[in-house]
Amino acid sequence: MTTMAVPATMTAMRAHHRGGPEVLVVEQAPVPTPAPGEVLVAVHAAAITFDELTWDETWERDGVDRTPVIPSHEASGVVAAVADGVTDFAVGDEVYGLIPFDRDGAAADYVAVPASDLASRPRSVPHTVSAALPLAGLTGWQALVDHARVQPGEQVLVHGGAGGVGAFVVQLAVALGADVTTTVRSDEARDRAAGFGATRIIDTRVEPFDGPDAVYDVVIDTIGGSTLERSFEVIRPGGRLVTLSAPPSQSRAEAFQIEAMFFIVVPDRQQLARLAELVDAGELHVVIAGTYPLADGPAAFESGRGLHRPGKTVITVRD
Repeated sequence: MTTMAVPATMTAMRAHHRGGPEVLVVEQAPVPTPAPGEVLVAVHAAAITFDELTWDETWERDGVDRTPVIPSHEASGVVAAVADGVTDFAVGDEVYGLIPFDRDGAAADYVAVPASDLASRPRSVPHTVSAALPLAGLTGWQALVDHARVQPGEQVLVHGGAGGVGAFVVQLAVALGADVTTTVRSDEARDRAAGFGATRIIDTRVEPFDGPDAVYDVVIDTIGGSTLERSFEVIRPGGRLVTLSAPPSQSRAEAFQIEAMFFIVVPDRQQLARLAELVDAGELHVVIAGTYPLADGPAAFESGRGLHRPGKTVITVRD
């Protein structure tokens, strides 16, 4: 294994039993040892997914408790060690990525990550910004490219285009050459969405998205509920509906002669590399809701219990 000088212990935010932000503590913990095929990343920033504390896979693997756990599964940092079998990263490389949720996250000085789940980070932005990109960026890319197979010139409707994932979906759909319409539900959201390149913005407080002339090739739904159910009716035969909320009705999809699908995002190095290119080209902008130092990590998670600003909340670990 190739490594820089790494201490035996580190500062980490951990939970020793299942619960919400109140169970998180910042304490000393062992520095993880990367297994073959993994790298050890000296973390500079880690982004929060507030809901991860409610997921079974955060707390167990294959039904076995794995506490104490470290949260925050989007990371940006510098490679500190390379284990056997890794040939595409070297100590000192700046990387970012999405860490599987059934292993320890990046709210710590160091995190061990499968090399295949990392890519070179965008260099035009600080670590706090690149840490906020992987989960929502990959979700948007996989929804549009892997599942909806969006083509240039197609009519795409994005529900919730100013939200955490929706903002990426709108920008990526525009970058892919689609003609994009998006829905919003507030003046603030309308103003944010206006900067993402959508051709049309529908404020659903005053205008239904499913008016008599509404016809789209693709709908990307980030909202669910009645919005999802009404979306079947605005897709032309042969079109595609991708929802992030829950598996959609296949009988309704068959009745409307469309494809309807749900998926769960997965790490992907090539897609991370493409997202980094788009950020560095100025075609993809990442919104940060706020930053907290690692010492205040529990407060960062606590901030998700109330109304919070658009974008990702990020924990800063190193300058």
